[in-house]
Amino acid sequence: MWPQQDNTQELLAKVKAGEVDAVNDLIERHRTPLRRLVHLRLDQALARRLDASDIVQDVMLEATGRLDDYLKDPRIPFHLWLRQLAQDHIIDMHRRHRLAQRRSVDREQSLQAPAGDKDSSKELASFLKDQELTPAAASIRKELETQFLEALDRLEEPDREILLMRHYEQLGNGEVATLLGVSPAAAGMRHLRALRRLREVLGGAEDSQES
Repeated sequence: MWPQQDNTQELLAKVKAGEVDAVNDLIERHRTPLRRLVHLRLDQALARRLDASDIVQDVMLEATGRLDDYLKDPRIPFHLWLRQLAQDHIIDMHRRHRLAQRRSVDREQSLQAPAGDKDSSKELASFLKDQELTPAAASIRKELETQFLEALDRLEEPDREILLMRHYEQLGNGEVATLLGVSPAAAGMRHLRALRRLREVLGGAEDSQES
């Protein structure tokens, strides 16, 4: 999901050297993954009121303004830093729009975190597609995708989040550990627990279909 880090490092070096065009190139190459991140994590009722692209634009403006500070002390990889900015904006939007207007929003639809709407599910499923599958295999894959997405939406937020980070954002265990503020071993254990719970939910779905 996130751009290749080698290219990002080259652009960061150019930015640090004072190449103005590199700033725009650096930020723009992260626009699409940022939009996917925001779109997936906006809950359904809030997504009806807000455009993910507007949030992404705000994130990119903030990143541009704070880029010099990041370059002075790049403690984490750039894409993780950018991701944290996006998460902060999403949380702020939830606080301002969902909590401050709880009554009006909840009348429209009961809120569940995080999104899980049809558009987001389709976008997530697209990462699982294989263009070389035969029609029969593609049909089976589509059925499995549907079961996976439904099971994912039934998990608790911490489990769903770590599975999204590992399998949707394709972050490594060390990157997840950095974001969660835990050791790599602890992040790995959380991931394994989330996978076990996902298998339990999928197993329950299979049992209900057979009965």
